[in-house]
Amino acid sequence: MTAEAAYICRSIMSQYVKKDTGTLRGTLMTAGSFALWGVLPGYWKMLASVPALQIVGHRTVWTCLFAFLLVLITGKMYSVRDALSLHSTRLLILAGSLLIGTNWLIYIYAVNSGNIVQASLGYYINPLVSIILGMFVLREKLSKAQHTAFWLAACGVLYMTFKMGSFPWISVALAASFALYGLVKKFTGVDSVSSLALESLFLAPVAIPAATGVLCGIFLPFGSTLLSGVLLVCGGAVTGLPLYLFAEGAKSIPLSRVGFLQYISPTLSLLIGVFVYGESFTQIHALSFGFIWAGLFIYTMSGYYSYRKSR
Repeated sequence: MTAEAAYICRSIMSQYVKKDTGTLRGTLMTAGSFALWGVLPGYWKMLASVPALQIVGHRTVWTCLFAFLLVLITGKMYSVRDALSLHSTRLLILAGSLLIGTNWLIYIYAVNSGNIVQASLGYYINPLVSIILGMFVLREKLSKAQHTAFWLAACGVLYMTFKMGSFPWISVALAASFALYGLVKKFTGVDSVSSLALESLFLAPVAIPAATGVLCGIFLPFGSTLLSGVLLVCGGAVTGLPLYLFAEGAKSIPLSRVGFLQYISPTLSLLIGVFVYGESFTQIHALSFGFIWAGLFIYTMSGYYSYRKSR
C-alpha cells in the first residue's frame, strides 16, 4: 500500500470514527437529559412544604440566571439580541413564557399533591397532542398510523375519565401547555438556551414576588429550613442543565432516536410515583396507559420508518 493510499484510508476511517463518536455522545447526552427530567419529581417532592407558586417563582428566577450564564459561556448573546430586536419574536417569547410558566406550576402542583402518575400520563400523551396541533394549526396531513395513534390515546383518556369518574385535567393540561409551548418555539426560531433565558426574564416581574412568598400570603423567601433554601436556589441548574444537554445532544442524532428516547422521562416519573411514593396504579390505570402506550408505539414506529424511507 502506498503512502497516499494509507493516508486516504486513515482519513476515511477517522471520519467514520468521529461520526460514530459524535452520535454516541449525542445519544448519551439526550438520554441523560430525559433521565434527569424523569427523576425531577423526587427533587420537587422534597419541597412539598413550600407552596407550588413560590417554588415556580424561585425556579424562574434562578433558571433565568443560570440560562444567561450558559448564554455567555456558549457565546450566544447575539441570539438574545436578535430575538429582542424583533417585535413579533418578543411576542412569541412572551407567549412561550406564559405557557412554560403554567406548565411548571401545574407540574409542581401535581408532584406535591400526590399526582405523579397523572403527570407522567400528561407527558406520554404530549406527542399526540402535538399531532393534533400540527393538523389544525400547521395544516399537516396525518398518516393512517398517526390517526390510529391519536384515537388509541383518546380511548385511554376517555376510559380513565368514565371509569374513575373524573377528567384527568392535570394530564391534559400538562400535555396541552407543553405542546402549545413547542408550537410557539417552532415559530420563534431561537435556540433553546437563549429562548429559556428570555422566557424566564419575561416572567421575572411575577416570579420575584412569588419567590418571596408574598403572593402566597407568607414571607419566607427561602422556605422554613436550610434544605428548602438550598433546593430552591439550585432549581435553576436543575431546570437548565437537562435542557442544555438535550439541545447539544439532539443536534447530532436522528430525530427518530430522539422520539424513542423521550419516553425515558415519563417512564421514570411513573415508576417513581408508583414504587417510591406509593401512588395507586389500578387496573383502570393499566388499561388506560395500555391504550396510550399502544398509540405511542404506532406513532413512534411510523416516524422511524418515515425517517428510514427518507434516508
